[in-house]
Amino acid sequence: MSNNEKFYINGEWVDPLGGETIDVINPATEEAIGSVSLGTHADVDAAVAAAQKAFVTFSQTSVEERMVLLNKITEIIGARSEDLASAITSEMGAPNGLAKAAQAGTGLFHFATTAGVLANFQFEEEQGNNLIVKEPVGVVGMITPWNWPINQIACKVAPALAAGCTMVLKPSEVAPLNAIIFAEIMHEAGVPVGVFNLVNGDGPTVGAYLSEHPGIDMMSFTGSTRAGIEVAKNAAPTVKRVAQELGGKSANIILEDANLEEAVGRDAFGMCMNSGQSCNAGTRMLVPHTKMEAAKAIAKGSMEAVTVGDPTSDGTTIGPVVSEVQWNKIQGLIQAGIDEGAELVCGGLGRPDGLDSGYYVKPTLFANVTNDMRIAQEEIFGPVLVLIGYKDDEDAIAIANDTVYGLAGYISGSHDRAVKVARLIRTGNMHVNGAGPDFNAPFGGYKQSGNGREWGPYGLEEFLEVKAILGGVSA
Repeated sequence: MSNNEKFYINGEWVDPLGGETIDVINPATEEAIGSVSLGTHADVDAAVAAAQKAFVTFSQTSVEERMVLLNKITEIIGARSEDLASAITSEMGAPNGLAKAAQAGTGLFHFATTAGVLANFQFEEEQGNNLIVKEPVGVVGMITPWNWPINQIACKVAPALAAGCTMVLKPSEVAPLNAIIFAEIMHEAGVPVGVFNLVNGDGPTVGAYLSEHPGIDMMSFTGSTRAGIEVAKNAAPTVKRVAQELGGKSANIILEDANLEEAVGRDAFGMCMNSGQSCNAGTRMLVPHTKMEAAKAIAKGSMEAVTVGDPTSDGTTIGPVVSEVQWNKIQGLIQAGIDEGAELVCGGLGRPDGLDSGYYVKPTLFANVTNDMRIAQEEIFGPVLVLIGYKDDEDAIAIANDTVYGLAGYISGSHDRAVKVARLIRTGNMHVNGAGPDFNAPFGGYKQSGNGREWGPYGLEEFLEVKAILGGVSA
């Protein structure tokens, strides 16, 4: 890929102003598959200046013009979906099928959904004698993660474009290749010069400087809660808007009247998808004390059916986790669970049998976990599920809410009872009886899982300022 060590600034692929690079590692082989440049403050300054200049005109474009642009980008993402999927498989380990259908697919879906939202969005309304106008917030700094890379890029860039904003994107330096392809897509689609800019780099240099930059009007960040706190601190002196989608430790409540075999089997297997590297994964499964033994057996069977292996091979369910750093973190937390006395049902330390290299993790199940254990409170970000017992619905609600996080939640049981309990969980998303994601529904968290919402109409609202033009309605 000829643009790997360049940045996309002001409508052109340009050479970085610094000379430092970083290798991109294939987590399945532990070998370098390329390198990207690490940006400097000067690179960020150039990108911000381009975005500021472009905002003057792009902010004034019509809804129809932006609709055409979104539809064109959607079309080209579809045409290059194989390229995106291949890059994602090689740089973060998603199996081929998942990379094509879900990883690359979500990028296309977010753009298509946003085009539909834009077609019906009301940017102005009359309120008595006043005109209420929604206007683009300005230049947006975007920092995106490695676990669902195109998903997170698309669910920021699409609504920002729809709103009339310009932007500077810093993707994860761990999985940056898909973002380079995305920038090529933006260029091919004819995105106006300076509207979209890409600067690769690390968090302490590019991410921090982007967050504090006075030319940035808003930061949109997805990543760990620890990093999100740093983004907010750096942004505070310039009082810019900060929207954050952060960590999670989501509860999955199996009610007493749920179909135990169906709910536990489905969700234990599903939690392992993407190697457990999803911020909204239901990693705390709450089951009635009286059903712990049955739930343990069902979950064990499901997790042992997960095939761990080469992400390019047919039949692989999950590939490696993204890096040695993540592998070591997961191993440390599995050891913590053992040390704290949780019952290790399956999986455990080390790589799965037959896999001597690559950052592969055994699907791991702990039972009879208490909610004060580290494995019940800390985000593991791997295929590790904990089973926690509860005595009644009120106890389940208390355990589910006993966390600093509040991103997602899951619940299975009779519909009315499940919805009643779901209303009492302090979290931004609740999935009832296996309901999947909806790209029109808001996505985001309570508490230390972040603030603001992405996806659908609420995602577009995040990139808008509200202006009151008093006396603006003609008599």
